[in-house]
Amino acid sequence: MSDILRRISLVLVTLLWSAASLPAAAEQITVFAAASLKEAIDEISSDFTRATGIDVAASYAGSSALARQIGFGAPADVFISASTDWMNHLEENSWIQPATRFDLVGNRLVLIGPSSDAAAFDIAADTDLIAMLAGGRLAMALTDAVPAGIYGKAALEALDLWDDVAPMVAQTDNVRAALSLVSLGAAPLGIVYATDALADDKVSVRAIFPPHTHPPIIYPVALTKRATSPQAEAFLDYLNGDAADKVFRELGFLLEAD
Repeated sequence: MSDILRRISLVLVTLLWSAASLPAAAEQITVFAAASLKEAIDEISSDFTRATGIDVAASYAGSSALARQIGFGAPADVFISASTDWMNHLEENSWIQPATRFDLVGNRLVLIGPSSDAAAFDIAADTDLIAMLAGGRLAMALTDAVPAGIYGKAALEALDLWDDVAPMVAQTDNVRAALSLVSLGAAPLGIVYATDALADDKVSVRAIFPPHTHPPIIYPVALTKRATSPQAEAFLDYLNGDAADKVFRELGFLLEAD
């Protein structure tokens, strides 16, 4: 063997040995979750990582946007939607693993205002939202795509309030953006989930929409079609366990037993 070949062989052996001696890349799970779940999933993910050493990368947005991204092949392992409709859409198109799907938590729909205006009331067909808005906007997530907006529109329609207030609605890409408009003083009222209101001390709950005025607010979860690792399955099991239930309950989500 020539000196050149010996040197090339030595370099290759050295590179292979170096690669083998490097620590294995950390396992990571990618979770796509509805924006309203941010505090809960952040806390649960941290607890899971401490317990297992497996990192969790979470991405938050409106359920509709996340579902579309998964449909286009985005690298998500776990999807948590704020709507059964969007999860059904993914299941019908074979983009999730149906056998892994279950309902995770529930929520309530509320009308919020600034925390300085804390007087609560029972919302009904005779509620004068136009007067309460005083020329301002009603902040809502997209009413034809984002679950919180769809639920909000349904509730207002059930109370015969939608037609009057529709021209005053400021629509946002997700429910947390609607929350921010009220929190920052850009809108006097908004419709969000009860858990969103609890996450921001600059807003207060003015009214709780009766459950019969809108479809049940349910967050289904499932592994996506691309998720094949046992780590993703382990995270799904953790979400369904007592430790995660404790976090969800503390942050105001509804569990099946509630």
